[in-house]
Amino acid sequence: MKLPGKVKIVEVGARDGLQNEPRQVPPEIKVALIERLAASGLPVIETGSFVSPEWVPQMAASAEVFAALDKREGVSYPMLVPNMRGLESALEAGAKEIAVFAAASESFTRKNINCSIEQSIERYRQVIGEALAQGLRVRGYVSCVLGCPYEGEIEPAAVAGVASGLFELGCYEISLGDTIGTGTPLKTQKMISRVMENLPVERLAAHFHDTYGQALANLLAALQMGVAVIDSSVAGLGGCPYAKGATGNVASEDVIYMLDGMGIKTGVDLKLLADAGNFICAFLQHPNGSRVARAMFSKEDL
Repeated sequence: MKLPGKVKIVEVGARDGLQNEPRQVPPEIKVALIERLAASGLPVIETGSFVSPEWVPQMAASAEVFAALDKREGVSYPMLVPNMRGLESALEAGAKEIAVFAAASESFTRKNINCSIEQSIERYRQVIGEALAQGLRVRGYVSCVLGCPYEGEIEPAAVAGVASGLFELGCYEISLGDTIGTGTPLKTQKMISRVMENLPVERLAAHFHDTYGQALANLLAALQMGVAVIDSSVAGLGGCPYAKGATGNVASEDVIYMLDGMGIKTGVDLKLLADAGNFICAFLQHPNGSRVARAMFSKEDL
């Protein structure tokens, strides 16, 4: 299949990337990071989540962060919501887009949110319906599409079923997440091919972790299938708390470098993006997870 000429990057570093960081990141640092990311030309930047601060302390100030942002025209700042209470908080904050999460693994779903896959989709019926009624856009995530920490490999049909459920409820886009990073290119294409039997490829996004170093290869495989939306995290921030050894999302800088080299347009300035990654890594006091960023800057800069 012909590669897309343009790819939309959904930056997840400020939410997915930071949510499990042990060092608390204050609102002003998150705001500074998000505004740097927006300045680089990224069109979508996950800003936070309205989840219980007891479960995810790092996201406790999401409303404050959202309110403080100098929002750029043409940039979307979605917020993750797990339930109606989260949706109410998003509406109160003035969010224009939300995201909801489901998983293709029964075991992962039960351990994560204490219900079955079917029940999780049903729970979102009211959330998505009300969000749409209030004029919000809703994006859906499907976790564990290429592997589960409890069940191992996941059948593509299971992924297609969950993706279809979220799509039918009104999600405009479905992000397919290799949560533990165990996927490989041919498995990626097999999974996407099955999902495409139910959904148009224009509604799909790829969200791959780099645990086994396969993320860029898997993204190329997804691009070959016609997927033109990629989720990535600046400096490779993030990881799955339910999967031992799972490293972060694929680094946004590495994705942009690959796409630039292929002549695929993203509208993102790689230098400004890498600067944003250096900024947050300096605060977190850990090495930059992007190989491209490490190559671009000297050790003194990192």
